[in-house]
Amino acid sequence: MDKVALDLGPIQIYWYSIFIFIGMLVACFVIYKEAKTRQINEDFLVNLTFNTIIIGIIGARVYYVIFNLSYYLNHPLEILQIWNGGLAIHGGIIAGLLFIIYYCKKHKVNLMKMLDIIVVGLIIAQAIGRWGNFFNAEAYGPVTTAEHLHSLGIPSFIINGMYILGEYRQPTFFYESVWCLVGFIAMLMVRKYKYLKVGQLTGFYLIWYGIIRFIIEIMRTDSLMLGPLKVAQLVSIVFIISGMIIFIKSIKKQPQELYNS
Repeated sequence: MDKVALDLGPIQIYWYSIFIFIGMLVACFVIYKEAKTRQINEDFLVNLTFNTIIIGIIGARVYYVIFNLSYYLNHPLEILQIWNGGLAIHGGIIAGLLFIIYYCKKHKVNLMKMLDIIVVGLIIAQAIGRWGNFFNAEAYGPVTTAEHLHSLGIPSFIINGMYILGEYRQPTFFYESVWCLVGFIAMLMVRKYKYLKVGQLTGFYLIWYGIIRFIIEIMRTDSLMLGPLKVAQLVSIVFIISGMIIFIKSIKKQPQELYNS
């Protein structure tokens, strides 16, 4: 699988960068459309989105580098080479969330209402961005056979791309991408529910993504580790518990706190 989409001599454009960029564009479009129907100030939204993306990318890279610190201490120049992969979504979410909390508090905007808008765009960005891992031949699972992958109905071009290090691998990137896409469609449908309350979409996202990521990490062979533990599984547990708490608290909210109000 060729990582480079376009070779211009001194400049090379990688598929990984392209899919991350497309994911961000689609997310911004979805967030803008959602925010417009919720009467969110456009200037506030543009500034929030722009800064969150920058901080999220930095956070995703710092998170990845921290859990691969021994390698990057010996190869410090590679820290900035994000086109080769190495953006941990959990790091991006955590860094982005901290900025969103600060920015919403500063401008006196309802945090949960804003998060409900953002998670709809975030989950489709994740679905798209995972395809960058495909071209980088990363985020894969254990050894399997081509016959087994064909039996799952996985497209041939994905199976061919999963021939890594002389063996076929489980395309865990693909499983996660599909799950995120299904989650995105579900959120688009659920957000139209008349009695949906502020915070419930955020709770749904945390539970939905937390569950699939925990399961995916069982299969992945290139996970970030904290001693014997997979970091993403620990974070996924936090996501699931936080999502449940947010969702349950949202149920108790008054009618005037409806998402569609």
